[in-house]
Amino acid sequence: MNKKLEKIMLLPKDAYLSESWFKQEQALIFEKNWQFAGFIEDLKENFLTVQVGRCNLIILKNAQQQLRAYHNLCRHRGTQLLRTCGKKKKTITCPYHDWSYSLEGELIAVPQEKIEFPELDKSRLGLHKAAVKEWLGMIWVHVDPNAPFFFDWLGEAQKAVGPHHVDELVEYPDTATQHDIKANWKIIVENYIDGYHLSHLHSNTLDMYNHQQQHSQFVGSHFAFYEPLSDKFKHNLKKMSPFPLIEHFTDEQPIGAYVPMFFPNLGIAATESSWSIFHVIPLTPEVTRVITRTRLMPVSDWEFAKQASRSWAYYSKQRSKYDQPLQEDDPMESGDFMLEDVFACEQQQKALQSPLFSIGATARYQEAAIQEFQQHILNFMEMKP
Repeated sequence: MNKKLEKIMLLPKDAYLSESWFKQEQALIFEKNWQFAGFIEDLKENFLTVQVGRCNLIILKNAQQQLRAYHNLCRHRGTQLLRTCGKKKKTITCPYHDWSYSLEGELIAVPQEKIEFPELDKSRLGLHKAAVKEWLGMIWVHVDPNAPFFFDWLGEAQKAVGPHHVDELVEYPDTATQHDIKANWKIIVENYIDGYHLSHLHSNTLDMYNHQQQHSQFVGSHFAFYEPLSDKFKHNLKKMSPFPLIEHFTDEQPIGAYVPMFFPNLGIAATESSWSIFHVIPLTPEVTRVITRTRLMPVSDWEFAKQASRSWAYYSKQRSKYDQPLQEDDPMESGDFMLEDVFACEQQQKALQSPLFSIGATARYQEAAIQEFQQHILNFMEMKP
């Protein structure tokens, strides 16, 4: 490989392929950063569990409706206490030996008749605590109860989410998506922050934005991005918008797309008509789950249907990237920018297997974020490029 081009890709191929890299990332990246766990309304009377690196965490509200997070491990033999999500009870009881804990994580009951404990100090055998914080209706967790203060970790990047009043928007479950993508999680994040591909891969599906006027930068380890509407879309906004318009824009934060990525794996897409999370969840070195959940303006079904009808003519047009159809069910024929991205990421993952794989010259500005993201990965992995 050309020595000058080697520096374009700061991470080795193993970073996208090897199990050992993947395991190290879980400990050195995911366990060292705050992680998105869900929305506050997901709790209500329920509990949640979330995998953060090597650790599984329980998130719930105590009797006083205060957020609490614990490691999902019984202090007796390490058995997982709760599975996935479900109805919250007054106690947390291990299914293995019936050790029970309060919603404050204290050990409150041990079935002494089943086993003898010569020296049992319940005060020292409560659940291991984790850190938890709510921000914009989102639940964030950290495996370390003494983690850096959430807003110190977030820093100035909290200003990158746009002017949307998230608490005034309503989630529409029908708009949620889940894709299991055959690509390493970092390829998906790199695609997300790559401004160069927007006007090419998505030349038709995202033509409502002016990609040549995009602005992006890293704020600490977090990525901030904004681009304005295209003139055509802006001048026909009420007719072309797929959903009722968000009403929160100001002169200081004008209408357009605010698309940050909070390191390492939570994207937010805040547009003229929607506010979505883009959650990148590593499953294996070469498989990643991406979950999206979307909030819209709270309007009547009639208003929602009326806006969809207005924009039907615009979105029903054949929006193929190519002049001639390639084949049935081709992602490039779908008119869905998410499917276009899935295709691109999976192709990049396949390309890593080739002995001729290399990275050529890159766009000076619109791809610069990829290198900076890779540098942040190296910083956490305690490696040097």
